[in-house]
Amino acid sequence: MSHDEGTVRATTAAELRDLASRVAAGLRGLGAGEGDRVVVSLPNGIELLAAVWACVATGRVPVPLDPRLTPHERGPIIEDVSPAVVLDSLVGFAALVGGEREELDPEPRCRPMHFTSGTTGRPKGVWSGFWDPADARSAVLEERDLWGFAATDVNLVLSPLYHSAPLRFALGTALAGGAVAVLPAFTPEGFCEAVERLRPTTMFCVPAHLQRLLAHLQEAPTPDLSSFRLVAHAGAPCPEPIRRGAHELFGTDVVWEFYGSTEGQFTACSAQEWIDHPGTVGRARPGRVITVDAEDELWCAVPPWGRFSYWNYPGRTAQAWRDTPDGPAFTVGDLGRVDDAGYVYLDSRRTDLIISGGVNVYPAEVEAALVEVPGVVEVAVFGRPDERWGQRVAAAYVGDASESELRDAAAQRLAPPKRPKEYEQVSALPRTATGKVRRTEL
Repeated sequence: MSHDEGTVRATTAAELRDLASRVAAGLRGLGAGEGDRVVVSLPNGIELLAAVWACVATGRVPVPLDPRLTPHERGPIIEDVSPAVVLDSLVGFAALVGGEREELDPEPRCRPMHFTSGTTGRPKGVWSGFWDPADARSAVLEERDLWGFAATDVNLVLSPLYHSAPLRFALGTALAGGAVAVLPAFTPEGFCEAVERLRPTTMFCVPAHLQRLLAHLQEAPTPDLSSFRLVAHAGAPCPEPIRRGAHELFGTDVVWEFYGSTEGQFTACSAQEWIDHPGTVGRARPGRVITVDAEDELWCAVPPWGRFSYWNYPGRTAQAWRDTPDGPAFTVGDLGRVDDAGYVYLDSRRTDLIISGGVNVYPAEVEAALVEVPGVVEVAVFGRPDERWGQRVAAAYVGDASESELRDAAAQRLAPPKRPKEYEQVSALPRTATGKVRRTEL
């Protein structure tokens, strides 16, 4: 299948299901059985979606990974999950797909295991466990009821499918019988061409996509966007001018945002609700209860299918969960408040987290890659405001290493979104009385 922007097409649910069933048979031929992990590290395309569907609908556990990960980043994850199969090229994918088919369950048996980094710098696999048929059905219907996925939908995928949100929207559409079209990479020109030709009805995006699109449309004609019934954005705080621009472009009855993480979903918010309650990220999704603790940390009680653990990381799992009167609740460390009407407001993201173009970047992971450079005494990584990406990654370091040496190390060890865009050599890092680096000062 071509990955040229001009040949992007809408793949029907029937085509996608057939491809997934052939992938499943190919995985069986390679010895991947129920419960086995399958690493899926493919370019953005229908193949990636089919491989994930093949796994979740046959009891295998897909582990979607960014194909840009360096061996330094990818190696520990591969070791952690001990995959039966690693799909990391379209050539390998094509060799896997033959004429045999394996029957797919009507609903997924589990969520894909996405990896999210942490403040320790160690990537953590978010594992849902296997669902029984009732929970599997409930998990699918929750998304379908919230977003209205239907057989008449055409979901346009702008973001990398190894991320949880775009994958949920694409697979949710296909499970409802709708079609999916995947842009290999987002460009405003490619988006406009796909909209005119494919007439998509839904899309998920991050604020950086909206910002680039709005800037492009200042100089180019606006395509007919009337086919959209749902434009959902998340992944980073959305600047108010971008948000209002999206409302005007697509319509307040079309635009939604939501607040969530790889671990789970918290809220959903229509454009009208945001207009009526400026600054909110919405109210708890159905079946969830959001509360704050004495430290203003947000906790979300979830239905049974919303439970997760961190793969091979029981200590971190225990820290993420606690029992509440509303049932087991988890936190990802975000701070906020809930008003009397149930609307949630984020006061701050985790203080160490940088969100660049919708991608979570944890300073500890970047610091661990850079501190080993000869001549680096210590290094602190932090985010700076960026009009296009929301935040850009920056690094301050003590030592006599050169900036080019640090950039070379980052290129070898870190995927592009994690590589600092700026380096600053300092005599000392600012610290609190207890010795913690004051990232806000940087």
